[in-house]
Amino acid sequence: MNRQKKSPLSLFILACTTGLIVLGTSLNISNSFLAAPSFAQSARPQEFGMQVYQRLPNLPLENKYVSKDTKKVAADNTLVTRLLQYHLYLKGRAPGYRLDWKLTLADYLGANELIDEVAYPGYATLLTNPLEGDRAVITRLNRKQRNELVQVMVSLFNQNTRAATSPSGRANPQIPAPTSTPLPPRPGDAQRLK
Repeated sequence: MNRQKKSPLSLFILACTTGLIVLGTSLNISNSFLAAPSFAQSARPQEFGMQVYQRLPNLPLENKYVSKDTKKVAADNTLVTRLLQYHLYLKGRAPGYRLDWKLTLADYLGANELIDEVAYPGYATLLTNPLEGDRAVITRLNRKQRNELVQVMVSLFNQNTRAATSPSGRANPQIPAPTSTPLPPRPGDAQRLK
C-alpha cells in the first residue's frame, strides 16, 4: 500500500480545526453570532447616528450633500449613517464586534477591501457621491479617535442587543467561566464529531 506521510502543517491545521469545533460547541457561541446580525437588520442608521454624535460631538457630521429628489441639503444623511449602512447592509458585517468595525475603517483608509463607488450609500440619492469626503474625514482621524469611534459603535450595538434580548429590562445572566479542566478524550469521542 502507498501510504502518504502527513506533513506537520496539515496535522497542525487538523488539530486547530478540531479544537475550534470542540471549543465552539462547549461554549455554545453560535447564539452570540446570530444575535448581532438579526438585531442589525432592524437597526435604523439615523437613530444610531444621533447616539454616536452625542457620544462623539467632535466627529464631523458631513451632512452637506444635496438630495437628488428634493434638491435640498440632506441633513439626516451623515457620515455615521453612511458608515453604518456600508458596514451593516453593504458589507454584511456584524455590528457588535471591534474587529468588524476596524475592517470597515480599514476599507475607508484603503488598507483592506476596495469600496465600490456605485454601491456606496448616498450614491443613488445624493447629487455628489460622498465617498471621497467620507474617506477624507476617516483619514484625518488619528488612531485614538478611530478607536473611540469603534468603541462607541460596538458599545451601542451591544447595549441595544442586550436590552432587546433581556426580559423586562433585567441584566442578562453572565455565562460562568469553566472551572474545571476538560476531560481527556475517550475512545469513541471522535465518532460524535461526524
